[in-house]
Amino acid sequence: MFISVLDLFKLGIGPSSSHTVGPMVAAHRFRSELQQSLDAPNGEVRLRCELKGSLAHTGLGHGTDKAVILGLHGYLPEELVEQDCDELVERLRHRDRVFLDEGQQLMFDPAKDLKFDTEHTLSQHPNGMVFKLMSDDACLFSATYFSIGGGFIATLEEVSSLSAPIRLVDAEPYPYPFDSAKKMLDMAQASGLSIAAMKRANEVALADHPERADKQLNDRLNLIWEAMDACIHRGLNTEGELPGGLHVARRAKQLYLTLDAGDARAQMNDWLCAYAMAVNEENAAGHAVVTAPTNGAAGVIPAVLKYYLTHGGGKPEHVYDFLLTASAIGGLIKHRSSISGAEVGCQGEVGSAAAMAAAGLCQVMGGTPEQVENAAEIALEHHLGMTCDPVKGLVQIPCIERNGFGAIKAYTAASLALKGSGRHMMALDNCIEAMRQTGQEMSDKYKETALGGLAQSWTEC
Repeated sequence: MFISVLDLFKLGIGPSSSHTVGPMVAAHRFRSELQQSLDAPNGEVRLRCELKGSLAHTGLGHGTDKAVILGLHGYLPEELVEQDCDELVERLRHRDRVFLDEGQQLMFDPAKDLKFDTEHTLSQHPNGMVFKLMSDDACLFSATYFSIGGGFIATLEEVSSLSAPIRLVDAEPYPYPFDSAKKMLDMAQASGLSIAAMKRANEVALADHPERADKQLNDRLNLIWEAMDACIHRGLNTEGELPGGLHVARRAKQLYLTLDAGDARAQMNDWLCAYAMAVNEENAAGHAVVTAPTNGAAGVIPAVLKYYLTHGGGKPEHVYDFLLTASAIGGLIKHRSSISGAEVGCQGEVGSAAAMAAAGLCQVMGGTPEQVENAAEIALEHHLGMTCDPVKGLVQIPCIERNGFGAIKAYTAASLALKGSGRHMMALDNCIEAMRQTGQEMSDKYKETALGGLAQSWTEC
């Protein structure tokens, strides 16, 4: 099993990796497939998209309609980080057709051709979408995609043929192909390497020039951290009201100013919340964030790493081992369970992010592989059962504060693990399995549909 650190940490736009980034990638992929297979159309042909399950229930709040429009018109998330997406989408909404690169014109009116189907959920995954090319009532070409968390997508064929929620990569070329925490610890003991070192070896294994690839990997990890840190900075320096109609005011800037002024009561928890909330306020505003491993949980890992570098004596080179270790844990969770809130609830988003952050922090603070695994397990264990119940389908309540508390739990988990030997009763693999089973048995009301929990307890005044 191999999932690259560069796949788990991707630059995109808010507010959701599964409801914004994934659908945009899927729409763009459908457009590309059309361009490769479409002959010059005879008569009027029309594009249609049907959003299913969670994408239908909370898609408007998460900007899924905007994402599909952008993807069909040829845009990808990483190309939009410097653009005003709202202004761009408004311009595209007024077009009645999509222009392909070879000059073909396909009719597409978002008001008529983009459907939120809240009555049907595809059995393979709650985040399904069906794209069609229609001529009158005849379907000329169709493709079904699933947004499986973290901006990853899968086709119907891929999802139907897998026992795991990801496309598996042949493990043979990689020196440390662990697909469980137990194998990870066994390989660490046999090799004498840290989890970060094994992950690094996997990342550069297929390079023609490993020494050059090693530097290139560091450069890419630096870019990931710089994007995370820039997101924190923007969030700490922006105020006002978040979009969406809940009239939620940004709070990170005022909290930061109070702490920076030397509040005598300031604690580590306050700083972690300020950093995490800054990121998730940016995400809620639809701005550039790094999936870590998702947009909804994008604040946890940057907050923990920022606090360690700024207040905990961390050094710039610690960024590499932190992110590599975090991605090793995130890859295990994605492989053995899910990081999708629509599939397993928020335990798969903030819970996974907290486990990843705890592992990364434990690594750079000198933890053994056993302590790192323990830190990840502690953090994940104390998120089990957490529902995904966004009020009004927006990633604002409870998502923004929840990232702050996820960062606090991550820091606490790493600290607790470092004070032990690494030996503990509940293995990380068992905890991941408990999360998977809990997610399977959790009512769909609590899995990013806004049909239960806080989303229904809230009353608009």
